[in-house]
Amino acid sequence: MPDSSNATFLVELERAGAKTFAIYKPGRGERPLWDFPPALYRREIAAYLLSEALGWDIVPLTLEREGPFGEGSLQLFIDADFDQHYFTLRDDAALHDQLRQICLFDLITNNADRKAGHCLLHDDTKRVYAIDNGLCFHVEPKLRTVIWDFGGEPIGAPWLADVQQLIDDGVSSELAALITRDERKALFRRARALLHAGVFPTDASGMRYPWPLV
Repeated sequence: MPDSSNATFLVELERAGAKTFAIYKPGRGERPLWDFPPALYRREIAAYLLSEALGWDIVPLTLEREGPFGEGSLQLFIDADFDQHYFTLRDDAALHDQLRQICLFDLITNNADRKAGHCLLHDDTKRVYAIDNGLCFHVEPKLRTVIWDFGGEPIGAPWLADVQQLIDDGVSSELAALITRDERKALFRRARALLHAGVFPTDASGMRYPWPLV
């Protein structure tokens, strides 16, 4: 995947004669960042596990695997029209609830890099998936996202109930092993703050956008 900032590979998987594609991100191919520790691929896996814990099916199946370039994440490839992205998908009102859900997910995970191109519409199911979740779960406020169109709107009661259930149940041991104790505590602080606010936030500064936008 030549346009990726880190080493990212499209791989073909085969089992019992069935074939599919996945995205492989080895830890060895990551560029060092000053504000995030290495092994960003573990945060990709953590984001998938959190999406599953919430019951939201936002992040494609993501597993840790040993590949040709060492340990990394392996994420199910999403068949999509790659000319589509958040700024085109938001024109379809039928997709707005899915985009709101991704927005809420990013607020909980403190996503520092939600670009428009990280929202993929599956060709067959018309499900919107959120990919590239490696810059999540930081303890400090790092939110950078293109999804600000729903600011000031109430967060749906079913989603708030899911967030409350997450707080009540806590995270699984599998997810807890992927992020630090302080990051888990910050995750729950953000979740509680969203429950208290009950609305999607706005960004008066206009500075919390990633670059490039797509």
